[in-house]
Amino acid sequence: MSYPPGPGNPYGQQPVPPQQPQPQQPYGYPQQPPAQPGYGYPQQPQPPYGTVPQQAQGPYGYGGYGRPAGPVPGMPPFASWGARVGATLLDFLIVGLVPMILVGIGYGRFIAVVVDAVNACDTTASGVCPSPQMPAGALALIGIGALLSLVGGLFLCYREGKTGQTPGKKALGISVLREVDGRPLGFGMAFVRRLCHGLDGAACYIGYLWPLWDDKKQTFADKILSSVVVKTQSPR
Repeated sequence: MSYPPGPGNPYGQQPVPPQQPQPQQPYGYPQQPPAQPGYGYPQQPQPPYGTVPQQAQGPYGYGGYGRPAGPVPGMPPFASWGARVGATLLDFLIVGLVPMILVGIGYGRFIAVVVDAVNACDTTASGVCPSPQMPAGALALIGIGALLSLVGGLFLCYREGKTGQTPGKKALGISVLREVDGRPLGFGMAFVRRLCHGLDGAACYIGYLWPLWDDKKQTFADKILSSVVVKTQSPR
């Protein structure tokens, strides 16, 4: 039994719709590679050997947890001892000079009162010496100078902890950073670092001179806090 050709014929060939012509890419256009079916979890591209992951890098492109502060690629050179001394002197002139002058004037006025009392004691026949009293003006000057000195020290700790630079360090183009990742210390560690400078001056100020021959140019305070002082830019 035969069936006539046509759409009703179950064994006949169905008409094939005409295919649309595919647009041809111009000559030289880069061909897209066919997508490969993935197996399991997608593979992440691996960085070249020896590179530091971006999340472990400090602001200057070096560091990473556990890395020593040696000559790793991208690390700025250590700051010289002269640059550190110059930055300290500039910071003192900016935040410490005025408080020191006020305190000096206050103590000078008190010393003058003591001298007057001693002279008055020599001139009295009874031998009774008047007790010197701290003048109110001298006490006010000493108090204001001490308060300004405290505020200035906290300001330096804040700037050094947040940015790594005090005004003096910024002028000299140096910065104090953490040794492990090259980031600023933070206010708390910057404050502790200033307290640890007491150890630098305990033994004839040998700790302040230690960067002259140390490989990482660190003071005792830097070694305790694992901080380094590096060059950031050429001083303006």
